[in-house]
Amino acid sequence: MQANPTISIALLISTYNWPEALELVLAGILKQTRIPDEIIIADDGSREETKKLIEDFKSRHNLNIKHIWQEDKGFRKSLILNKAVKNITSSYIVEIDGDIIIHPHFIADHLKAAEHGFFIQGSRVMIKEDKAREILKTKEINFSIFSSGLYSRFNALRSPFLSRLITFIPSNPFHIKACNIAFWRKDYISINGYDNRFEGWGGEDYEFAARLLHSGIKRKRLKMAALGFHIFHNDNSRNNTLPNDKIYRKTIADKSITTSQGYTEA
Repeated sequence: MQANPTISIALLISTYNWPEALELVLAGILKQTRIPDEIIIADDGSREETKKLIEDFKSRHNLNIKHIWQEDKGFRKSLILNKAVKNITSSYIVEIDGDIIIHPHFIADHLKAAEHGFFIQGSRVMIKEDKAREILKTKEINFSIFSSGLYSRFNALRSPFLSRLITFIPSNPFHIKACNIAFWRKDYISINGYDNRFEGWGGEDYEFAARLLHSGIKRKRLKMAALGFHIFHNDNSRNNTLPNDKIYRKTIADKSITTSQGYTEA
C-alpha cells in the first residue's frame, strides 16, 4: 500500500530545554522521503537557546515551521500539546518527543499506515548512553540494525513487507508511547485532546489513548516501520505520579471519552 499523497500531515514535536537533541531531530526531518506539510514545535518553556536554534533552522530551510512556547511553570506537556494542535491545519498528526531521531522513511511509513478509525503507534529504538553522547557530539544520525550502541535492536529493522504481516491491533491503552504516535486531527478534537490536569512526568499518553479507544478509535501498533531512535537521557522526576495515575484510573473506570480540561480550554 502506498502513502496517500492527498493527506496533509503535521509533525508535532514536544521539547523542553534540550536544544542539542532537538538539533538532531530537526536534522532527521531534512532526510525524509516525504517532508511533512507542517512542523509544529510544542515548547514547554525552554530557554532562549532553543528559540535561537529553531529560528536559525527556519532561516536555512524552506519548511513550514511553527514554534509554540509557553512559560516554564513545571512539566505541563499536555497543555502545550493542546496549544500546539490549535496551530495545526493538517488533517493527520504524527507526534514525537524532542529526543526522537526519525528514520528517513518515518513520515512515509506513517502515511502508509494511516487509516480512518485508527491511531498508530510506531516503533522505538533505544540509543544507549555512550552512543547518545557520541552522536550529540558528532551529529551523525544514520542508523541501521547493525549500528553500534543500540538496544531493542530488533526495532531498528525496517521491512515494509514484514511490517504488513506483523502489525498488531491491541485493545488496551497500556504501554502507549506518545514519543511516536499518529492520529487524525478530527479524532483528537473529538475527545478534547490531552487532559490539561496532567502535570509532572507520566500518564498523559495512556489517558489520552484510553479516551480514543473508548470513543471507538482502534489502536494499530507497527513493527519494522515508522522507526524512531530515542536518545538516552536520565529519567524525569516522578513526583506527581500518584495524582496523574488517579486521573487515568478514573478515565478507565468511567470509560470516559472526553475531558472538561483539554484542547478547548487550552
